[in-house]
Formats: sequence, C-alpha cells, structure tokens
Amino acid sequence: MRNEPRHPGTFRLIVTGGGTGGHTYPALTAIRTLQNRLAVEGRSLDVLWIGTAEGLEARVARAEGIPFATVATGKIRRSSNPLKMMSAANMRDMARVPLGVAQARKLVADFLPDVVLATGGYVAVPAGLAARMCRRPLVLHEQTVRLGLANRKLAGSATRIAVSSESTLPLLPAEVRGAAVVTGNPIRPEVLTGHADKAVQSLGLHGFDRRLPTVYVTGGAQGAQQINGVVRDSLSWLLEGANVIHQCGPDHVEELRRYATALPAGLAARYYLTGFVGPELPDVLALADIVVSRSGAGTLAELTALGKPAVFIPLATSAGNEQAHNASHLEESGAAVALLGDVTADRLRAAVGPLLADPARREAMARSARALGRPDAADRLVDVVLAAAAG
Repeated sequence: MRNEPRHPGTFRLIVTGGGTGGHTYPALTAIRTLQNRLAVEGRSLDVLWIGTAEGLEARVARAEGIPFATVATGKIRRSSNPLKMMSAANMRDMARVPLGVAQARKLVADFLPDVVLATGGYVAVPAGLAARMCRRPLVLHEQTVRLGLANRKLAGSATRIAVSSESTLPLLPAEVRGAAVVTGNPIRPEVLTGHADKAVQSLGLHGFDRRLPTVYVTGGAQGAQQINGVVRDSLSWLLEGANVIHQCGPDHVEELRRYATALPAGLAARYYLTGFVGPELPDVLALADIVVSRSGAGTLAELTALGKPAVFIPLATSAGNEQAHNASHLEESGAAVALLGDVTADRLRAAVGPLLADPARREAMARSARALGRPDAADRLVDVVLAAAAG
C-alpha cells in the first residue's frame, strides 16, 4: 500500500479486530457513524481494516466495500492448566505473532492513520502493537465487562480505552485506568427502529394473542442446542401463558417442527419457529416482552438499549467465561435473570414464570435495563476516536 498524500479533509482510520460478530459489528457501526459525522462537516473517511482472511471481518469488510488487509496472527487456546497453555498449537501460533507485527507495522507506516481503533480478538494484537511502534494514537474498545485477552495485552499502549460498562473501570489495572472512558457498546441503529405490528404482518403471526406477553427465544445465528432443549421441554407450559417466537438455528428447525406438531392447535398458533431472523429482527425485538438468549456483549448492548427484560443462558465455553460475567452483571443490576451452570426446563420455568405473571415486574426489569443501556454508544466512541486524533 503506497503512502499517498492525504487530502486535508480526509480522516484516516485503521480498524482492527474481528473473529466473531461481537468484535466485528461494533467496529463496523463505528466506521459508519464516523463516516456520517465527517460528512456533515464536509470531510471524508479513508478506512483500512486489518484482519484475517478467514475471519468474519473479511466478509463484512468485503460486503461494505472497505479496503481490507491481512496479517499473520495466532489464536491462544486458553486453559486453567498451564501445561495445556504450552500446547504445540499454541506454540505454533505464538510464533506467527512477530511476523504479523512486522506486516502490521508496514501497513500502519504506509497508511499513516490518524487513529488505530482496535475492537478485540487475537487479530487486533499485531496492529495494536504496530500503532505504538509507529507512534499513532491507539483506541481500544472493549465490549464485555472484563477486558478480553487482546485488549489486556494492548492496554499499556493505548491512548484511550473505551469500555462498555461503568463496572469495568475498577477491574482495569491501576496504571491504565486514567485512559479509560465509558462509551457503551455500539449497536446497529436500525435495532432501535422496530415496530411490533410490522413483526406480526411480516412473519404472519396472526394466531398470536396480543393480550399475552410475547417471548423471543434466540441462540444466535446458528441457534443453541442447550437453549432449544430447555425451551422444547417447557414449550407447552410456555404457550399456556405466552406467545413464543423461537429462532432455533437452520440445523434445528426440522427436529423442533416435528415436536411442535404434537401441540394442541390453540397453542401451536402461538408458536412461531424459524431457523433465522434477518432484517425483521428490530420488529421482533419491538414485539418481545421477554427475551431468552445467550449473553454475548452485542446482545446485552441491544437489549439494554431497548429496555428488554431478559433471561440469559450464558455460553459456558465463551472466552474467559465472559458471557457468565455479562449475565451476572445484569442480574446484579436488576436488569435480567442469569441461569448459570446446569440449566433445566424447571429452572427456565422458575425464571420466566414470575415475569409472565407480573407485568409490573417486567416493567421494573425493563427500567433497570434501560438505565444500563447506551443507545448513543457509537457516537460516544466516535468522540473518543476524534479526541485521540486531536491529541
């Protein structure tokens, strides 16, 4: 990449991070928000995204027309056993990091960004270190309550550390706490624009009883077998007191559809099963009175911005057990119920039942969720990026 003269009205940004949607989509939202902010001022944005060829970020950048460059990197497979941390796969991957740093340093030196924005994931480490080597401002963004491994490695090099929750601040090392600012976790603006009636029309939910609360169950794009299982075993009970939209993942539709055929007609009419929820998601969320889901950072950001009562079933294998920390944080704030450990149909009923039966309890939980929500998180993060560039 050539080091071309910059136009005075152009802001240059390197974004690095990805591997999962939790790291990728906040970065994309920040790019869009910064682009819009600069356009109002008659300025333009020049972006380079540094990631891995096989990561989600590569597909997202390509779809958005964002220039993309790859660097060598390695994923550290964590374990509580130090000997397992020294596995052959970890040793092989760690040996790739110096090459990735050298590649990233050349990219940063050629592009000369005003700021490097790192949103986490192991791919962020080489570019973050390269920013320090090239003396370019580095802004970290952390989506979860606790700093992820990549951001922990980069924290000492950061100009600013943008975090999603006030509760993160005391968990930061004392020497970097002064660089931290609470922005929240950027969410797609369209999530905030849903309409319940549109969900009824677009999904054909004409058998729903709108006098009853609606429960939206989701395990993410691919579904979650654990969530599907406890919902299946509770389904008749759930449908006695609620409408249910169940996004189960494309691979699980047929199995659950066979189970649903045994439901009485009156209950079946209040059960909508789908493998995937796409553009209609904002409308589904607007219709939902309760959400049963995993507790990834993006999910928490959306549900708190919307003020949705939630029952979380964290993914036990999430990196650093971050989903359990996320869910517990919201439960302690009165904004959700966290089901940790072994989750059964009985435990799900015990969590959801009081919410179905008591609208006032749902509203109290919604208020607590809204108090944690930051629908303006993308704008706050852009403020931090621009301040870092200004010095």
